[in-house]
Amino acid sequence: MAGNAKIKPKNPDRLFLEYQDAWIEDQSRLKLMEKGRQIGLSWSTAYGAVERTAPRDARFDQWVSSRDEIQARLFIEDCKKFGNMLDAGMKDLGLMIIEERSRLSAYVLQFANGRRIHSMSSNPDAQAGKRGGRVLDEFALHPDPRKLYTIAYPGITWGGQLEIISTHRGTHNFFNELVEEARHRGNPKGFSLHTVTLQNALDHGFLWKLQSVISQDDPIMGLDEAGYFDFIKAGCASEEQFLQEYMCLPADDEGAFLSYDLIAGCEYRAAEAWEMDSNGVMPDGRRLSELYVGVDVGRKNDLTVIWVLERIGSMLFTRAVICIQNQTFSAQEAVLYDVLGLPAMRRCCMDDTGLGMQLAERAKEKFGTYRVEAVRFTGPVKEALAYPVRAAAEDKSVRIPYNDKIRADLRSIRKTTTAAGNIRFDAESTSDGHADRFWALALAIHAASNPASMPVVSSSPGSRRMVRETEAFMGRAAFKLY
Repeated sequence: MAGNAKIKPKNPDRLFLEYQDAWIEDQSRLKLMEKGRQIGLSWSTAYGAVERTAPRDARFDQWVSSRDEIQARLFIEDCKKFGNMLDAGMKDLGLMIIEERSRLSAYVLQFANGRRIHSMSSNPDAQAGKRGGRVLDEFALHPDPRKLYTIAYPGITWGGQLEIISTHRGTHNFFNELVEEARHRGNPKGFSLHTVTLQNALDHGFLWKLQSVISQDDPIMGLDEAGYFDFIKAGCASEEQFLQEYMCLPADDEGAFLSYDLIAGCEYRAAEAWEMDSNGVMPDGRRLSELYVGVDVGRKNDLTVIWVLERIGSMLFTRAVICIQNQTFSAQEAVLYDVLGLPAMRRCCMDDTGLGMQLAERAKEKFGTYRVEAVRFTGPVKEALAYPVRAAAEDKSVRIPYNDKIRADLRSIRKTTTAAGNIRFDAESTSDGHADRFWALALAIHAASNPASMPVVSSSPGSRRMVRETEAFMGRAAFKLY
């Protein structure tokens, strides 16, 4: 190996690092793992599931709950690799219906002894009425972790282990409650608690293992442990995200306007097709019928964000999030007009504060005052816009992309009260904007509301960097946030 890692595992020839071995070998009835992302713990959990299920005298099936269908399938693929490594006779039964009435399904791997590993997505009802071991992977990311635990726990009454593995998702998440209870409140449930941060993993030789399998021309090959730590940190959308997802420090939900649970409950599944094309058509060929647009106009280094929602009944579905940075006024205007020109566009609410004033005024002239409304950001207006976002999140009546930068923007909004008793909604300005995605979403939600509810409408007159979409948007450069 030609990598630059300085820390070598104690036993370089072993498949697993020490923290992975400790997790696999722990035979406790209840196991709880708080972890950093992408350090091989879901992978080593798959090995443990095979080791328990494949032997001739194995007594229990395993029921695995993953974040989404893709992760469920990947878990089974890892199990197959370990089964081959252990020379276990097995058969991949593919996707099977496990609950006829509700048509719930799971990917199933059956061993020669008849025992099975069932890997399914996050529907808690899939755990009901089934005996055997439980693996709840990325537990905090499930839409309702408390309900999932409540249904899964009785399944080990007659034997088997319950393993919970996850990164954190805020202090109010049930996963953090379990961790805090085990660590600081006497551990009444009797969990065996494991904690592995990115730093812990590096200290056990993680980078050495990583550099032994990646391509020799990968830039990570030139990093030592300190360099890799900084590399991962620099790639995160915010300091809060890094501390939570890599260092096992849950984000403080007390000061945030939107908790992680609220945000997660509104997110599309990772592989869900949610974006329209340049003509307002979905991947399945359906033409969108009722679109509402919010535009937050960037100032100095901030982003200009165009957020497009489709109304279907009482639900609002995100169909595009377009981000523009360090572009000329005419370039921003051209992208905006392509969106506003879509036949399904019903109403747009635009920030006309500062630089947005001219953009909003010209859009009103082109598309009409009934389709384009200019909104002047003041303290009371921000308050009137912010609360419907939280209400929509609480009602789960809005769907948003599963994306780190969007999540960081929504989390960044803080509600404070001044000495004079006035409520303020604001966020720290970063290199990636100033909660621009939050305000664009808020304006889009307001555009979809009753026009009579408009809080304050303005009647005022009138090195480039871009994040490009892989396709052209209406024949022009489109910008989005990945």
